[in-house]
Amino acid sequence: MASDSPDTQEPRPAIEVGGMDFCYGHTMALKDISLTVADRKVTAFIGPSGCGKSTLLRCLNRMNDEIPGARVTKGSIRVGGIDILHKSVDVVKLRREVGMVFQKSNPFPYSIFDNVAFGLRLHGSVVGKSELEGRVEAALRSAALWDEVKDRLRESALGLSGGQQQRLCIARSLAVNPRVVLMDEPCSALDPIATARVEDLIRELRERYCIVIVTHSMQQASRVSDQTAFFYLGELVEFADTMVIFSNPANKLTENYIRGTFG
Repeated sequence: MASDSPDTQEPRPAIEVGGMDFCYGHTMALKDISLTVADRKVTAFIGPSGCGKSTLLRCLNRMNDEIPGARVTKGSIRVGGIDILHKSVDVVKLRREVGMVFQKSNPFPYSIFDNVAFGLRLHGSVVGKSELEGRVEAALRSAALWDEVKDRLRESALGLSGGQQQRLCIARSLAVNPRVVLMDEPCSALDPIATARVEDLIRELRERYCIVIVTHSMQQASRVSDQTAFFYLGELVEFADTMVIFSNPANKLTENYIRGTFG
């Protein structure tokens, strides 16, 4: 029998978390987390404040390494099959592979062009002016921002609107060709129109990237994600296709949270 064509096969895993515990000092923040995140899909992490979803997100590119006493105490995290917790892993390279877009847009106090070019210059990813310009343009186009800023590239990024600044931060992340893009509440500080534009962008980007988004908005999770993970008190309660989570959850706790009984 002929094997399945690439178009009919399930997307390969981009991220695999196995039996992971995570602590801040003596406080356990995540307990026995196991999940597999597919490539070229959007996965949403939902749950009440303090449930561990942002902590897990930051584990995926080891941002928690910057916090004294924060550590994985058990289990594994693999990105593209590589154990990112191994002592031999180059964390700078990892964060190029696994980009992060934060809750509050954080453009650097440079020009629009230099913001996008920052990572390319830092990692020595380009050779020559024309290649750099091409990569910056490609990233801005990918972030649906090029047409709005192409005549303003040398102006300060701080002059952009909030929504434009967030898309600029997305462009900055995309410029270095990551494997995964992490987004921590990327729309929480935006107005409804800017939120809609970022959500449209997320749906477009899933054609090329694995995207993991933390959101407090269940409506947003239902609109943009393919899979949803529900967390409560540091544990993964349920992980399934988004349609299943929002229409027929397997766990009563998930159902109560979706219905707004708590959270």
